[in-house]
Amino acid sequence: MSSSQLFKDIRACTLCEKHLPLVPNPVLRGRASAKIRIVGQAPGTKVHKSGVPWDDQSGKVLRGWLGLDAETFYDESQVAITPMGFCYPGRDKNGGDLPPRPECGPKWHPLLQKHFKNEQLVLLIGSYAQEYYLGEGMKKTMTETVRAFRDYLPHFIPLPHPSWRNIGWRKKNPWFEKKLLPELRKRVQHILNG
Repeated sequence: MSSSQLFKDIRACTLCEKHLPLVPNPVLRGRASAKIRIVGQAPGTKVHKSGVPWDDQSGKVLRGWLGLDAETFYDESQVAITPMGFCYPGRDKNGGDLPPRPECGPKWHPLLQKHFKNEQLVLLIGSYAQEYYLGEGMKKTMTETVRAFRDYLPHFIPLPHPSWRNIGWRKKNPWFEKKLLPELRKRVQHILNG
């Protein structure tokens, strides 16, 4: 299946439409040449409206973690963005976003894995992406998985979500900024400039 056809099929997907609070608007980016792939959770309301992944404060934090400006981050020939759920899933009773719909991963991610033949690094943001891609290799908690990031190199780096909700987590885990982020930036620069 061609790159344009796969993305066209995903963008036309209505598999979980009856479970969504808004009309389906699958959000993803990337070309087959991409060397880095970002696998997050699912778009929020702002991204649903704009159609641009990580077009929010979390995206700004993520770009800071990677050491990338917006132009490089959104260069589809270099960086692909394929969340576990492509559409906004709705809110839970506490005001947070619901988990990604479970239909997307099994339906589309095996095809995406075959599509991105040049990828050298996959960033697994949050436990849903980590569970799907690491499976039994995931540790007991997301924190333990992220702390053990070297176990998943060179192909994967697990990360927490860069949401404001995780500021407390980052404060409790100073190793994340001292050890993981410098390694992440070094690898990203090496791949994109190599």
